[in-house]
Amino acid sequence: MTDLNALSYTEEHEWLDIADGVATIGITDFAAEKLGDVVFVELPEVGTEIAAGTVVGEIESTKSVGELYAPVAGTVVEINDAVVDDPSLVNAAPFEGGWLIKVSIADDAADGLLDRAAYVALTEG
Repeated sequence: MTDLNALSYTEEHEWLDIADGVATIGITDFAAEKLGDVVFVELPEVGTEIAAGTVVGEIESTKSVGELYAPVAGTVVEINDAVVDDPSLVNAAPFEGGWLIKVSIADDAADGLLDRAAYVALTEG
């Protein structure tokens, strides 16, 4: 089980697990619940340079279509093919098997991200 307190979060309801200069990125359980049943995920290609705050993908559910924003700048080093093949993983395990992309980042890329307490306050406010 992922330690949710060890993750970083964005106001756009994404989580990041940063280790050794690589950020594993997904959407939070709060976002997955709001989206409803996810039926399609479009992710950037490996090798894509991304800028923080830009749209890098799309998540489609039975309720709506949402854009996936890059929470940090860097280079996409891996995408979760399992989620592309089975988008329901985003709902079933948003912090485990439902991660979306891995990005090689600069050391200061996590500046300005939220901790768990700040994210919970945001979603309960």
